Amino acid sequence: MVKLVYIVRRRSDMTPEAFRKRWKAVHGPLVRSLAKAIRAKKYIQSHTLDTPLNAQFVASRSMSEPFDGITEVWWDSLEDLVAASSTPEGAEAMQKLLEDERDFVDFGKSTIFMTEEHLIFDFK
Repeated sequence: MVKLVYIVRRRSDMTPEAFRKRWKAVHGPLVRSLAKAIRAKKYIQSHTLDTPLNAQFVASRSMSEPFDGITEVWWDSLEDLVAASSTPEGAEAMQKLLEDERDFVDFGKSTIFMTEEHLIFDFK
């Protein structure tokens, strides 16, 4: 499987709370409704916690401020994603997702890329 990783920052006109609520309550169900059209197998939102630990991690490593969250979307293969995006239904679904993201994501401060997982350990 391959995974799209989308590391997001909220638009500056949104509070963290409003961003998380919008992302989970509106965008999440939209992605779910379009999953078959884009052939997505799994979708996870990871919302950044409001904790002093974040500032400690950033300071100890001299890093930039945390992102607001991470989205992960899985497909069986890159070819499957490309094939899904190439259909009229898939292209329309991708466009709907993009348009919705404009309402809460700061594209210029976010990033997106495809990955392949390599399991190092799983102590479940």
